[in-house]
Amino acid sequence: MVPDLSSIPLSPGIYIFKDEKEKVLYVGKAKILRNRVRSYFHKSSGLDMRKSALVKEVKNLTYIVTGNELEAFVLEANLIKQYKPRFNVVLRDDKNYPYLKLTVNEEWPRLEVVRRIRKDGALYFGPYVPAGSMWETLAFIRRNFLIRDCKYPLDKPMRPCIQHQMGRCRAPCAGHISSADYLKLIEEIRLFLSGEKKYLMAALEKRMGRLSEEMKYEEAAKIRDRIRAIEKVWESQKVVSPEMGDLDVLGFYRADSGVSFQVFFIRSGIMVGSKDYFLKNAADVHDKELMYTFLTQLYAKEIIPPPEIITPLLPEGVRSLEKWLSHRREGKIKITSPGKGKKKELIEMASDNARFLYGSRRELRAEELLDDLHDRLHLKKKTDDIGAFDVSTLSGDEAVGSFVYWSGGEFRKDRYRKLKIRTVRGVDDYSMMAEIVERIIDNLGGNLPGLVIVDGGKGHLETVKKVIRKKMGSFSRLPELAALAKDPDRLYLTTADEPVDLEDRKPSSLLLKSIRDEAHRFAIGYHRTLREKAMLQSPLVKIQGIGKKRRLELLRVFGSIKGIKDATIDEIAGLKGFNRKVAENLYHELRRG
Repeated sequence: MVPDLSSIPLSPGIYIFKDEKEKVLYVGKAKILRNRVRSYFHKSSGLDMRKSALVKEVKNLTYIVTGNELEAFVLEANLIKQYKPRFNVVLRDDKNYPYLKLTVNEEWPRLEVVRRIRKDGALYFGPYVPAGSMWETLAFIRRNFLIRDCKYPLDKPMRPCIQHQMGRCRAPCAGHISSADYLKLIEEIRLFLSGEKKYLMAALEKRMGRLSEEMKYEEAAKIRDRIRAIEKVWESQKVVSPEMGDLDVLGFYRADSGVSFQVFFIRSGIMVGSKDYFLKNAADVHDKELMYTFLTQLYAKEIIPPPEIITPLLPEGVRSLEKWLSHRREGKIKITSPGKGKKKELIEMASDNARFLYGSRRELRAEELLDDLHDRLHLKKKTDDIGAFDVSTLSGDEAVGSFVYWSGGEFRKDRYRKLKIRTVRGVDDYSMMAEIVERIIDNLGGNLPGLVIVDGGKGHLETVKKVIRKKMGSFSRLPELAALAKDPDRLYLTTADEPVDLEDRKPSSLLLKSIRDEAHRFAIGYHRTLREKAMLQSPLVKIQGIGKKRRLELLRVFGSIKGIKDATIDEIAGLKGFNRKVAENLYHELRRG
């Protein structure tokens, strides 16, 4: 059915194709909406196979007019990320990459890890992909520059915490370092993270010489040790070429319907990270469109684009893309495709990596694995997705449940679910499993994958069967069920008396176990977070009469729980907002148990 095109305006904007159930099939942008949409339905357009298949399913369309093409760029990227339409080439990577944030917008700046960029006046360094090098850098800075890592406002003097006692902080909270000297440390950190080795070393050597002249030999020795540590770290870094500054290098390789991309993130001439990506169902998408799709979806994430991006070929709409990226960066960006020199070599290196990674991607074997599972498990229908449930508990305390989802060779974290057990007290694994399955079915609107695995044995399988029967009218399709038991690994089915052996190391067996393990990891991680939160909860919270304001005042003055315990009743009673009765109660409560 050809939608009515006459009412579509001759304006820039976004168009959205939908099927008969109003499910989004495709999102696109256009300088002139009517012309672009009409091109899909004109007989002489010569559409490729992908777009021809799309048109056959289109039953409805909507559009959003934007003020200009730049707004259309932003909206298109956001809608593709939201809906993940089937006919768009979608970058399935839901992670926001970590940055180091130096809070120079604060009076006493800190260095912290963040995954979201804010326009707050702070400095951001990264992205660090993978994150291991970032944690090493953070640990090095805290070990050698001794700046604070707390979030206290420091508007009033307070006792130094344990970090100062361990020699890891200069204690600006207690006035042990002046603001001027502290900001010198912050400037040194900025230079270090910016890769400005020459200026940092010159500043440190000058200060070391001055301290020696003033016969402050102990302080001079600390600066000397810091210089040596910094030189050692810089020697170990992957220096590409200092004069290159900040740039991202893209390489790609395609075969059949799949495409792999490799990105090198280079900052101040140093490679701070690299990341590979995989796009599927791209057989009918030409290279320039692929490059455009990849760049828009990559930088729609929480990534600050560098001033230069180099690629094997220029994407379609390169000038509009540069304009959008410059808007995101709040500074000029250029996209180039160098034909020679060091930058050309970097692109070739990235493309070689992409080709190597293409051959090792699990996605390429997904169809084969699913065929094998269909035959081995005697499934009624071949499935293209698998889900798994797990329960994590410790003596019934903070029991939680998890659900993970696998499709097309990858875990889809947008479909993950986690929850606390509400109705079960004590250790009752079957009842807990029943609760999480029922609640997650409701949360997903009955949209379960074709095969559902539960962590456990026959009893767990029977429990889930009862829940499925109870919720029979809720499903868009009825899932097939299995329970994966340990020691040895074996799979119980509803259609067979004997379990299927999973200790054979077949790829399909390893797939099922990896999905089970991912559900377990996800549940354990959530469980651990809740337990740590409970453990870190201050004992002051449970003491009658000690509200938030009094807790903050106690910590401000005495610095820690130990400091409060060591205080006398008179010292506590003399605090703002306290009296002797409250102080006596607090004193005795902290000494119980």
